[in-house]
Order: sequence, then C-alpha cells, then structure tokens
Amino acid sequence: MSTAFTDDLRLAHVLADDADSLTTSRFKALDLHVTQKPDLTPVTDADKSVEEGIRRTLSHTRSRDAVLGEEQGVTGHSQRRWVVDPIDGTKNYVRGVPVWATLIALMVDDEVVVGCVSAPLLQRRWWASKGGGAWTGRSLLKASECHVSDITRLDDASLSYASFSGWEDQGRLEAFMALARRCWRTRAYGDFWSYMLLAEGAVDLAVEPQLELYDMAALDVIVREAGGTFTSLDGSPGPHGGNALASNGRLHEQALAFLGSLPDDADDPDVEPRRPGSLHHLNERRRPAAQPSPGPSPDA
Repeated sequence: MSTAFTDDLRLAHVLADDADSLTTSRFKALDLHVTQKPDLTPVTDADKSVEEGIRRTLSHTRSRDAVLGEEQGVTGHSQRRWVVDPIDGTKNYVRGVPVWATLIALMVDDEVVVGCVSAPLLQRRWWASKGGGAWTGRSLLKASECHVSDITRLDDASLSYASFSGWEDQGRLEAFMALARRCWRTRAYGDFWSYMLLAEGAVDLAVEPQLELYDMAALDVIVREAGGTFTSLDGSPGPHGGNALASNGRLHEQALAFLGSLPDDADDPDVEPRRPGSLHHLNERRRPAAQPSPGPSPDA
C-alpha cells in the first residue's frame, strides 16, 4: 500500500473534522443565511464559513499549495492544488434533508491523489489516496475497504443519478432514459452519495450531465481506488470534462454507448471507429415493450 500521500490524507481528515463541526452546528439553524448565486443555486453562511476555515488551515499547513474552492475560486499557483466543495448538496442542506457532505481533494499535476468525503448527518466518511485503496468508516483507525460491484450486465445494474432537468437542458434526456430503461433499477440518490454507494458496491453506475471540478475531484479518486472507472461522458478519464460517468468498470463502455461516445482507436486501422450509442440504434438497446395480454376469446 502506497504511503506517498499519508500526511496529506491525514490533513484532509483534520479539515473534514473542522468542517463537520461547523456544518452540523448550522444545519437547521433558524438564523441560517441563504442567498442566491448568479447561477441561481443557493449558498449559505455555512458554505462560506467552511471554505474560509479550510483555506485558513491550508495557509498555515500547506502555504505553498494552491486552492480551488466553490465559493472563492482559485488562489495560488502550484502543481499541488486542493479542491474544495464546502457543502455538496446545499439544496438539501437548506431544506433540512440530511444528505450533504464536504468534499476535499488534492490534485498533483491535474491528477487527483487524495480525496475525502464527509457526511456527518449520515455518520459516514469515505476517503482514498493514490495507491492506498478506498475506505469508509468513522476514522482512519476504524474503517473498512471499499470495493465496487462485479455486475457485468446492464439488465442487472443499479443506476443512480441526480435529476432529469440537467439531461433535458443538455439535450440528452432521451439517451439517459434509454439507459435507465435498460437497467434493472434506478434511484436518484444524487450528488456525492451516488458515487460513494458506487464505491461500496451498492450501486453500479452513477451519472450526471453537468458538474464542476470541485463537484467531482474527491469522488474521482475514491471511485478509482475502489476499483471503478470515472470519466466524462465522452470517455475522457478524470474529473475535467464538465460531466461524469462512474461505473464499476465492467459496465463503463456499455453505458458510454448510451450517454456519450466511445473513444476511437485512431492508431489501429483494423479497429472500426465506434459511434455515439446515444444517437444510433437506441431502439435496439431498449428493452422490448411489454405486449398486452390477449383478451378473452369471443367464443369463450
């Protein structure tokens, strides 16, 4: 097991502990201050305070590192960059739904090498470091390792997503629904939770059509270290594509055939270029419609 980022992972836990203290104390507070950002998403005083606290700690402990946060953008210039979403699931937080988390990641040369997701109201935390596996539990000393599922067929797969509206806005709702119809089960666990359930093997696919780097960075390394695959909808690895498809790895290309494009192998003339599955032969991929049962015979 790699120990290259052990100190950074321990620091991520310290940052998450501080964040949990603040977010839990402000959850359902009568004086919680909520405003609307230009993109019409809500932001609370808790979001801002968590990010400020994380930045303050990093300025003392990792003063040379850059920071990207949802609320304050980018500060610093370094090959090492911390990526922070102070509250992933702010709409849940505002409405009193206990499914939200603080996401903390460290990137080195644009590769995510440490990730920590802390959901205090669920009493759960997930974390991973490059080469160190993915784990869940209450603390570093009380944890169990995460492993993705071994499901190989979409007909047996559980798919999690956030909402329909994003797919509709992107003009991809038909493709998403085709995939959903093919899967055994669909649930909108949403946000970070879809991907953590995937890392634990409880869900087999998690997809979202529009995301930011701070939404995905911590999730990316946890999914990968659990044995899964994390790409954009065009199949590009990592959290840089503005959207996400995460899977147990075995289902990834099958899902890409619905939602995006499978990458061509341009260097091999013997390999036939693959086409976007969401635009070709969707009807062949859907489950056949149930046939109505015949009514009673007139002579019966």
